[in-house]
Amino acid sequence: MTRALYFMGLLVFQDPALRTPIAISLGAIAGALSRYYLTVWFTQRFGTSFPYGTFVINLTGCLGMGFFSTLVLERIVAISSELRLLVATGFLGAYTTFSTYGLETVSLLRNQNLWYAGLYGVGSAVLGVVSIQLGTILARGLK
Repeated sequence: MTRALYFMGLLVFQDPALRTPIAISLGAIAGALSRYYLTVWFTQRFGTSFPYGTFVINLTGCLGMGFFSTLVLERIVAISSELRLLVATGFLGAYTTFSTYGLETVSLLRNQNLWYAGLYGVGSAVLGVVSIQLGTILARGLK
């Protein structure tokens, strides 16, 4: 029976339609758990007067996204799409979507789309806070 499960597992990893979601999922598990445990650690260590955990996670996520995307795009060309998805979409995406926001803003700036970069950069931050408040108002209005 173990041999059959092992063989079935190998078949799953051979199917390109399944490799992508599996890679993203494995990265996401690691990213979400990293974010959770780092947040807990920072809260226990420094308290709740400032969101230190989220602050550090956002910055380290951006650092990781900048490093990884540059490594993949400029240094290493022979890296599998599954590994790219595991790290960028899976791990960093679950660790912090702020890193994707940062990468996309920089990408717009590099492409000389200053208007869109400003709209996206400032708009995401400001409208994100407004949307949180709107969601709070809507939830409180439920009967």
